[in-house]
Amino acid sequence: MPQTKTFETERLYLIPTAEDDAEFIFRLMNSPKYHEYIGDRNIRTLDDAKTFIQEKMTLQLLRLGYSSYTLVRKSDGEKVGVCGLYDREGLEGVDIGFALLPEFERTGYALESALKLKQMAFAEFNISEIKAITTKENKASQTLLEKLGLKAEGTVVLPGTTNEMLLYRLKNESA
Repeated sequence: MPQTKTFETERLYLIPTAEDDAEFIFRLMNSPKYHEYIGDRNIRTLDDAKTFIQEKMTLQLLRLGYSSYTLVRKSDGEKVGVCGLYDREGLEGVDIGFALLPEFERTGYALESALKLKQMAFAEFNISEIKAITTKENKASQTLLEKLGLKAEGTVVLPGTTNEMLLYRLKNESA
């Protein structure tokens, strides 16, 4: 397996999501807000979570060098959420995304980790722009994307869905 990078912020470690995160991913992807704002990924068992990690996250990490990162709190090793740079079907370019377990929302962890990955996208991975999508109802996500410097640019409907999502974009000005 090629060398993969982990990152660090003041309060978090960002570690590439791996198969041993299956129980955590199962909990996260079955939380009510995940279903409401991100969607049902049909993760019904731990084996489903392992398969999702292998097929979606690990394969992208091996192909591009970046993917989903599990957010691990430095103070106690607790897994609190994910943040990642995603090659999302139906969206040209790199999508930045984040999700937290409900008990860790409104802690600043999503912004802290997304700021780090935005920095790494431009400085480490030589990505020329990042995009993001969110539902029209997810005001917290919209606010966070704006804090990251992304600007609303219209809407998009991803393949296999009927929901119109808000599309945000940020170009790397130093590229």
